[in-house]
Amino acid sequence: MLDETELTTAEADDSYALDRKAVARILHAVDIGDRDQLVDLMEPLHAADIADLLEQINAFDRIRLIKLYDKEFDGEILSELDETIREEVIGILTPQVLADAVREMESDDVVDLLEDLEDEQKEAILGALEDSDRVAVQQSLTYPEYSAGRLMQREVVMAPEHWNVGEAIDYLRNTEDLPAQFYHVTLVDPKLRPVGNVTLGRLMASRREVLLKSLVEDTFHIINVLQYEGDVAYAFNQYHLISAPVVDENDRLVGVITIDDAMAVLDEEHEEDILRLAGVDEESRISDSVFETTKRRFPWLAVNLLTAVLASLVIAQFEAAITQVVALAVLMPIVASMGGNAGTQSLTVAVRALATKDLTGSNLWRVIRREVLVGAVNGIAFAVIMGIVGLVWFGSPALGGVIATAMVVNLVVAGLAGIVIPVVLEKAGVDPALASGAFVTTVTDVVGFFAFLGLAVVVLL
Repeated sequence: MLDETELTTAEADDSYALDRKAVARILHAVDIGDRDQLVDLMEPLHAADIADLLEQINAFDRIRLIKLYDKEFDGEILSELDETIREEVIGILTPQVLADAVREMESDDVVDLLEDLEDEQKEAILGALEDSDRVAVQQSLTYPEYSAGRLMQREVVMAPEHWNVGEAIDYLRNTEDLPAQFYHVTLVDPKLRPVGNVTLGRLMASRREVLLKSLVEDTFHIINVLQYEGDVAYAFNQYHLISAPVVDENDRLVGVITIDDAMAVLDEEHEEDILRLAGVDEESRISDSVFETTKRRFPWLAVNLLTAVLASLVIAQFEAAITQVVALAVLMPIVASMGGNAGTQSLTVAVRALATKDLTGSNLWRVIRREVLVGAVNGIAFAVIMGIVGLVWFGSPALGGVIATAMVVNLVVAGLAGIVIPVVLEKAGVDPALASGAFVTTVTDVVGFFAFLGLAVVVLL
């Protein structure tokens, strides 16, 4: 039986997963063409869950479900969809349903939607917007990709810096086109430059005569419209921001970035790093076809093949030694595998630290020293184990000493390579998550084989 801890963990694992029975009922409603039943089944689901459902079912069922769901399809579902199938879904929706869905979306979500679409689909969506919204979205699209200008929403709640709480509350109550969600009232000077943020909590908790500028938050960061979105996400995470005003080249307020968008960028960056470390294209998704998946993975497998050939060339130099001492062929993979794993551990730590700006010039040498010492300690520990294995398995103290020494050398080099290579690549302007894995693997394989086989030649032959 599961104990309480195991049960809680099991429940937590499935807490937010789509219920298989619910999915089966939804697909049954689609099969029999019962729209009323489909709407009733979909109504309790959050837009993110509906998006997950559309991503997980096959293309045939997806088309039938969307056509039957029809006008119930809203903009929030579109914004939650993975970009790999969003274009397909847009192509299935009728023009009227698409227009209604887009009108419900915030400007930043519309910009995100348009970025990856063909020109014809872009025009159809822009044509569905009101004139003011269309102009705002088109202007956002003029900013560089991955900039704050693309990330921000144009709907901003602002107030003059000389207002008091009462004036602000009256303004909020009398304004019909406020954003669906906002966290701050941004104070601006007469030139429309942001000077502070007032949280809604402090606003509602203060008396009407209190001046807004006396309620501004201590932490206030202004984002330039051209700032890289990754740096924006870092600022939100580092300084615990909820929202931040965005300014143009004249320091005038043009938009606002909220925490949900910043965290989405942070999540995307982390996902890209993980995929790149594994040699997988960052655009790969679970819904991709066999051909798309094969095409994206093939180049990195080809790179790994080249590094494997290089390691094989090292082995070929010791062919005679391997022929004379067959035990070397048995133990070789152990040295290379341990080095590769140790290098991957250091590499993962380094890439993550570089992404979060925790690994800098001020602590680089300390981190390198730590990884080298960790490699040495682990190397010595496993050297003792493998030395005993070599002695017991093959009855050769010399062979045990060779593999023990090679283990220490390779784990030290692995720790060093795992830190130094991504740092060097970043300095050279190359994404360390993209290229470090191949270099680290090559180094650990070559050094591992050369150390083990070279020592074997010197000691055993």
